[in-house]
Amino acid sequence: MQKFFRRFGGWVLRGKLRRLLPLCMLPLLLAGVCGLPDWAGAGKGSPRGSLRVLSWNVQTLFDGEQVGNEYTDYLNEAGWAEEKYSARISSISRAIEQIDGGPPDVLALMEIENLQCLKDLARGELARYGYNWAYFAGNKGMSQGLGVLSRIPITEVRLHGMVWDQETVPRPVLEVWLRPEDAPLVLFVCHWKSKLGGEDETETLRRASARIILRRIREIRAVRPDVPAVIMGDLNENHDDFYRREGKILSALLPDDPAAADIINADFTGAGNRDSYLVLSGEKPPMAANFDAAMPAFYSPWGQEMRNGSYYYKNNWETIDHFLLTEQFFDEAGWDFSGCRVLAEEPFINSKGTPNRYNPRSGYGLSDHLPLMLELTNFTKPTD
Repeated sequence: MQKFFRRFGGWVLRGKLRRLLPLCMLPLLLAGVCGLPDWAGAGKGSPRGSLRVLSWNVQTLFDGEQVGNEYTDYLNEAGWAEEKYSARISSISRAIEQIDGGPPDVLALMEIENLQCLKDLARGELARYGYNWAYFAGNKGMSQGLGVLSRIPITEVRLHGMVWDQETVPRPVLEVWLRPEDAPLVLFVCHWKSKLGGEDETETLRRASARIILRRIREIRAVRPDVPAVIMGDLNENHDDFYRREGKILSALLPDDPAAADIINADFTGAGNRDSYLVLSGEKPPMAANFDAAMPAFYSPWGQEMRNGSYYYKNNWETIDHFLLTEQFFDEAGWDFSGCRVLAEEPFINSKGTPNRYNPRSGYGLSDHLPLMLELTNFTKPTD
């Protein structure tokens, strides 16, 4: 059966959240993949009642065609060619195949050039696993974007971007809705602004991304308070950045700490300013005990199920890749949190135990980030 893929990208939205396609058009988009084998069938996915989601920054996955936006190491004159690209697609696919339990149900990938990269992954060694839904998001003129490959039908997609203080958030937030086993959940796939240019100077753009997500979550809760949401991807911010930076800068990710709450309460009086931060909690369900009750909290597995880090920089581990979960994942109704782990194992790590960084000149390695795996369990009660 023919597989259909659709690209979404190049949209910069100024302060508004817009649906890319009317909901009524989505069945037409997905009509070509009806009738494929059940996603939870034998050998095709996680056992029924469970769901696995992978988040991975695959480190500058460029295709073999030079269009002018590539980084220097990925130009033809630097030795980059279709053969190296094909070999890289193959090595990434084989690594995903080797994951304990088999390939996950959903792959969220950062630092990919375009939709073609997703299509090539889906049609290569991973073809027999049925990744028949693919979406790409990126800003026009940017070298890299992000995307999703899924074995589960995607029922709705939205793309969110923002211009803040005349600066464009470099990558949009990709909102993806799934209904596995008729229990809906939503994924916010992200790649926030890096700290290149200065930690403090770039913080406003990471806060802008947090603001987009918080506003959208509040919209969803107003009409579907039961739907759980995951904020995931490379947020370019550690879960404990507030402490690493000695509380001098309010990072977009804040701990549920009285010191952080006191600064916000003292210096920010408008609700819009408070909406620039995601409050992280180690509690299940998450709660913001030290903040205003109107501020939602998100469960972070860092320091709980996950240790060390996923990115190794200047001889130190960093926790810049994330799964942040809403409280609905802890109510034993619908999809509930089961576990989360860093795939600190071969082939994702090298002999030193750090990420097996890709070298475009030699063609060896995978990525400078380790993947994260989220595992969910379906607690939906059968109806009479």
